[in-house]
Amino acid sequence: MSLSRTFVVPLAVLLLLHFVVVLAGFIAPYDPATQFRDHPFAPPTRIHFFDSRGGFHLRPLVYLWKSNGEFAKYEADTTRTAPLRFFLSGDTYSVLGVFHSSLHLFGVDEPAHVFILGSDGYGRDQFSRFLFGGQISLFSGLLAAGLSLGLGLLLGSAAGYHGGLLDALLMRTTEAFAALPWLYLLLALRAFLPLHMSPAQTFLLLIAVIGMLGWGRAARLVRGIVLSAKERNYVVAARGFGATEWYLLRRHVLPQTRGVILTQAAILIPQYILAEITLSFLGLGVAEPVASWGNMLSALQQYSVLTSYWWMILPGLLLVTVLLRYYILAQSLELRVESSPY
Repeated sequence: MSLSRTFVVPLAVLLLLHFVVVLAGFIAPYDPATQFRDHPFAPPTRIHFFDSRGGFHLRPLVYLWKSNGEFAKYEADTTRTAPLRFFLSGDTYSVLGVFHSSLHLFGVDEPAHVFILGSDGYGRDQFSRFLFGGQISLFSGLLAAGLSLGLGLLLGSAAGYHGGLLDALLMRTTEAFAALPWLYLLLALRAFLPLHMSPAQTFLLLIAVIGMLGWGRAARLVRGIVLSAKERNYVVAARGFGATEWYLLRRHVLPQTRGVILTQAAILIPQYILAEITLSFLGLGVAEPVASWGNMLSALQQYSVLTSYWWMILPGLLLVTVLLRYYILAQSLELRVESSPY
């Protein structure tokens, strides 16, 4: 596989995933908090084009569930079917908090249900919760990485360009942050803060705490590039012609850090996604009923759930594939930076 393909494919997949997550309300058949108490731990719904008598249906259909009298034990009632409908009205949602709608991509009419990834112990659709949970987990990683890289770029460029006492002070601070066991520090800081906060406050707090702890490596890398770039001949020549310090940084020095910043972004984003998932998994992040990938996986702490309902693991498997795409993208970016003539 060529270098360009190893870069384009994971990038395209990640862009598509983020686009789908933004449109979670439209693509998901249900609101993430909607409970179907008669269907706890329902297995993934099978989509059929052929009915029980072998007849072909151009519009796919699903069978209704019937309980056999035991908890979370279901059988498909092949005598009762419901066609899969597209572009139907359902639960109201908002896109980016601006556009409000009740139109959904697909769904079925009551009393049938469509659970692509099964349902949890409250009868909530796992597929809908996974999409809405991505809005918390994915974008907390993106925003926290943006905060870390912004701090790293600012402090690293200041240290590398001005040097002297400022450089020594910033680099000693960077070494202190790099030496800290950031995961344990993150757990300690979050446990110290109030547990009873609104989801929005918790989300912003997670971004601030995670983003403020991981800027050290980016700052050191930026400092090294700035130290080298400021001594290049064209920078020295521009300074001799009277170019201002801000002009030199903006036009000649900081552009050299672009590759490192992009590579660090691809490395930090999955780390920060995992940090948010870990906190929510342990009950220190975004709390129920708001969906996040961490609190979706928290049900797996129960041995009975882990051994009896295999579909509860599916969000974790999807999460692994998302993180792998980020790491593949990071490796591709590193190769592109190493092969760059600059």
